[in-house]
Amino acid sequence: MLSKQNILQVKLILFFICLFSIAHLQAQSILTDRPDQTEGSSTIGRGDLQIELGVLIGFTGESGNSTRQILAPTTLFRYGITKGIELRFLSQFETAKTGDIEIEGISDLQIGTKIQILKDPTKNIEIAFLSHLIVPTGTTELSLDKVGSINDLSISHSLSENVGLGYNLGYNYYGVGQGDLAYTIALGVSVNDKVGVYIESFGDLVEFEDHLTSFDAGFTYLQNDQLQFDFSFGTGINHTMNYISLGFSWWMQNGTNE
Repeated sequence: MLSKQNILQVKLILFFICLFSIAHLQAQSILTDRPDQTEGSSTIGRGDLQIELGVLIGFTGESGNSTRQILAPTTLFRYGITKGIELRFLSQFETAKTGDIEIEGISDLQIGTKIQILKDPTKNIEIAFLSHLIVPTGTTELSLDKVGSINDLSISHSLSENVGLGYNLGYNYYGVGQGDLAYTIALGVSVNDKVGVYIESFGDLVEFEDHLTSFDAGFTYLQNDQLQFDFSFGTGINHTMNYISLGFSWWMQNGTNE
């Protein structure tokens, strides 16, 4: 049997094989904030409403003590206040089962904003800051019971006409302890006008001590200018975690270009 170290090496090798095997494809920047973990650096236009909805099934922990988590649905509402600034609401219904114990209910509501700091097409760079306030409004067993926050600096580059690179650096605080540092880096590639694929590495420095790193990949299908479907899957590299997710994003434009 493979040791944990060998399994880690195999996962890393597969990651780089995937990276270089699609690097020659034509890529597409991901303009929505799903399905990857990397928050986009673009904001929606003034008066626009965008709904990003998904279903996720995930497993964490070792066999015999694993937790199954189902988020069905998780819903992000994005509303453009003005050019470069959007208001955001995130809500999700969660089911968590460990052994014979099952908990279900509504997770804490997140209210936040995304502000685009820089957009320079001549240098192929966009920068945005995103912050969510976690409001303890969820079901008792699922709520933090404290106010927390999720914060990200989001940066993206257009490497070519069809290749995009995005990455985040963030700090998350959940009401106790020192909080976590978080990072993501995603490469997006458009196969054609309809289909895009991505691969991504992401992780957390939990309480500034324990480093958990993971990998995910997926694809998007653009049904039309306002509707996009997505599929993704992820796995832990130095910890036990797996998930699959399906979703869609619906953009309702207000008719202006702002």
